[in-house]
Amino acid sequence: MKTIGLIGGMSWESTAEYYRLLNEFTRDRLGGLHSARCVLYSVDFAEIEQLQVQGRWAEAGEILAAAARSLEAAGADMVLICTNTMHKVADVVGAAVSIPLLHLADATAEAVRASGLRRVGLLGTAFTMEQDFYRGRLEAAGLDVRIPDADGRALVHQVIYEELCLGVVREESRTAYQKVIEDLVAAGAEGIILGCTEIELLIGPGDSPVPVFPTARLHAEAAVAAALSGTRDDIPATPASC
Repeated sequence: MKTIGLIGGMSWESTAEYYRLLNEFTRDRLGGLHSARCVLYSVDFAEIEQLQVQGRWAEAGEILAAAARSLEAAGADMVLICTNTMHKVADVVGAAVSIPLLHLADATAEAVRASGLRRVGLLGTAFTMEQDFYRGRLEAAGLDVRIPDADGRALVHQVIYEELCLGVVREESRTAYQKVIEDLVAAGAEGIILGCTEIELLIGPGDSPVPVFPTARLHAEAAVAAALSGTRDDIPATPASC
């Protein structure tokens, strides 16, 4: 099994889920006592969050690029950024190393297409929902992406940063998210992308009238499949101009 490099800590709540999922998928594929070969570089999310708010994405990108270089030096055969939002700097991170970066949006788009759906609602941070770096990549893969209205986007973003990233899961927030999902479905969404890795702590298949696509789970599953493939060349790389 090739070694999976994880850039995590954004937040550590969802990074812990990545670790669990990687090991569960490896066990399911190989059986017995098998677990995933992986290396984790966990950043300080408080530092990253401040750079996000201030729009200092280049500085944030350099922090993650340095993390990727450390993972490669530690023996990683691929890199995963364990957060949707920070894929805004995926091109910088991918260019910093000679190993492939497995893009979260690509793994998600592949799962949506495999399901036979095309029109999807996207939940995530305001950065992920409103900017083009993530939505544009999904649309380039042939998906029709819908996002909540302004009030819905504000609610989804607030719950992520003020609750889920702190490990707080509230029933009131689940109910509020369900209303946002219902509105997206009414607007034509055939499925819902949980486009923030923390949302999976709050929303599951039973909370939506249409299929949900949990991005952390899909990313981890794709990483294990790549790690168990024949060679490093089998791992889908992110183009430098993502």
